[in-house]
Amino acid sequence: MTTNHRDEVAQLLADYRRSREQLASVHQALQSITESASSPDGLITVSVDSAGTLSGLKIADDAYRGYRPAELADAVLRATRSAAVRAGERARQALEPVLPADADPAAVLSGTADLTSEEIRPAPVRVRPDDDETYEETTWMNRTGRGR
Repeated sequence: MTTNHRDEVAQLLADYRRSREQLASVHQALQSITESASSPDGLITVSVDSAGTLSGLKIADDAYRGYRPAELADAVLRATRSAAVRAGERARQALEPVLPADADPAAVLSGTADLTSEEIRPAPVRVRPDDDETYEETTWMNRTGRGR
């Protein structure tokens, strides 16, 4: 049985190139995602990218007459959430074809992928004894090793 290593290497390189092309295609698709949403009265329109980040905001002049400041802020937030949900769904759809069957596109996009809750949990914050909050009586002279 003779193995042609050149053919194997050529096949591996071809697979690698196809994977890179597919990754580039998905990346371009994700970058092109934009979703917009408007308030029910049409006075506020927001746009978001594939990550749900606000990328555009249009507020009609009449909105300042019809909304109190807190109401205006709430309407902007509601429209942004609505657009972000749609953008997130499109991003999941763009990513799904390149993931293994058991992978969750939403988890990959959120950065958690296959991590468990224990792995995601932030490390406890440790206060160093030399933090300013120790309220110990110290001076710059004590910190440099000079007398007290």
